[in-house]
This record gives sequence, C-alpha cells and structure tokens, in this order.
Amino acid sequence: MANHIQTKKRIRQTVKRKLRNSSLRSWTRKTVIRVRAAVESGDAESAQSVLKVAVKNLDRMVTKDILKRQTASRTISRLTKAVNKLSA
Repeated sequence: MANHIQTKKRIRQTVKRKLRNSSLRSWTRKTVIRVRAAVESGDAESAQSVLKVAVKNLDRMVTKDILKRQTASRTISRLTKAVNKLSA
C-alpha cells in the first residue's frame, strides 16, 4: 500500500483514467463493429451515418492519448474505403 500522499493521489488518478479509457475504447470498438456490419449487410446509408460516429470516436481517442494517431488513421482509412466502395 502506498504511504506517500502523492502516491495515493497517483493511484486515484490511474483508476479514474483506466475507467474512462476502457469505456471509450469499448464504445469505439462497438461503433467500428457497427460500421463493418452495415457494410456487410449492404446498407450504405446506415454505414455512412455510423462511420461519422466511428471517426469522431477514433479522433477523440487520439486526443486523449488512448490510441496512437497512425492506428486511428489506418482504421478510419479502411472503414472509409469500405463504405465508399459500397456506395459506388
């Protein structure tokens, strides 16, 4: 167990960040799965609308340092390419 005040504070901060990061991560995964499911079903309109939400969530994860910039960019690129291919 931590003895110093600062160490106890860091533990509290870590727990708080871990909860926030895990919830954002799972929410983003769900949106990405929804985009892929819409692409597989062939529904272009819902894929386009869910793609906007997924891109927004991925960008938010980058700004909060939960996800690396290149990883988010790669995921966004692949999803966008799939949706555009469906629309065309």
